Amino acid sequence: MNKPEITAYLKTQCGWSRGVRAVFEKYELPYNEKDIIQNPDYRFEMEQLSGQPLSPCVIINGIMLADISGEEVESYMLANGVVGDASKSTSVPLNAPCSDAEHAAMVNIR
Repeated sequence: MNKPEITAYLKTQCGWSRGVRAVFEKYELPYNEKDIIQNPDYRFEMEQLSGQPLSPCVIINGIMLADISGEEVESYMLANGVVGDASKSTSVPLNAPCSDAEHAAMVNIR
């Protein structure tokens, strides 16, 4: 199976972003990570491409998946033949929100 072309707009610390990263690790998929907290230009780029401000946003082979969890990324990839065997598991929840501490840390980064 060919490796897909993936760009992921993620937060430095975020439950949903961790879930997306975990899915890519599970399937050993390379991806281009764009941290929207560390680089505001990436946030602007994400908003322009997705038409909305919520993250994570992931582009897989040119298809934008906006405001998506790791669970939803995995479901999309399985349904569209991007990946096949889903038998591996992760130690990270694939559909978990950011904690209050993570939200507070992001405010201090900017």
